[in-house]
Amino acid sequence: MKTVVETFVRELLRPVFDRLQCLAGDRNPRGVPSNAARDELGGIKSYRSFRLLEELERGEKGIGDGTVSYGMDDADDVYMQSWTGTIIGPSNTVHEGRIYQLKLFCGHEYPEEPPSVKFQSRINMSCVNQETGVVEPSLFPMLADWQREYTMEDILTQLKKEMTSPQNRKLSQPPEGNEEGRVDPKGLVLRCCIL
Repeated sequence: MKTVVETFVRELLRPVFDRLQCLAGDRNPRGVPSNAARDELGGIKSYRSFRLLEELERGEKGIGDGTVSYGMDDADDVYMQSWTGTIIGPSNTVHEGRIYQLKLFCGHEYPEEPPSVKFQSRINMSCVNQETGVVEPSLFPMLADWQREYTMEDILTQLKKEMTSPQNRKLSQPPEGNEEGRVDPKGLVLRCCIL
């Protein structure tokens, strides 16, 4: 049952929400659903911003059983491009008990185009480049056949499911950790030795 305050606030903010839906492309000014009603804000489609805000909110609330999570990598990133994901390896596989860290990068065309996905943790999977940790779009069907309805949550969930597939569930895994010193997008890894 709605309280009087909730009803008052909802009615007070209805014009604001209607305008936001119009900008997001959900409705045109007459209230009819329309993708043509999208607006551009600072060169970035407003739909993208609203979509990423929705994903951020969902990621902060937690997902399903807690074995997959994600959130923004940098809270100061106004374009919401850099994200961090975590997958806890599924049971009854060689991944069981392992915690995998990933970076997701949503370019300016997201969600029309898929984000780039890279494992920061070392992993041996058929769809992951062993040298760079990049999830190869041509080898990962969700990225190869990307649809704008897909989310970062869907990607992480599908990667976890891929870990249980026959070709990946028993693959020997590299030692845990980030021994390869994969480059973080925010900085460089410097290695030196003194002779």
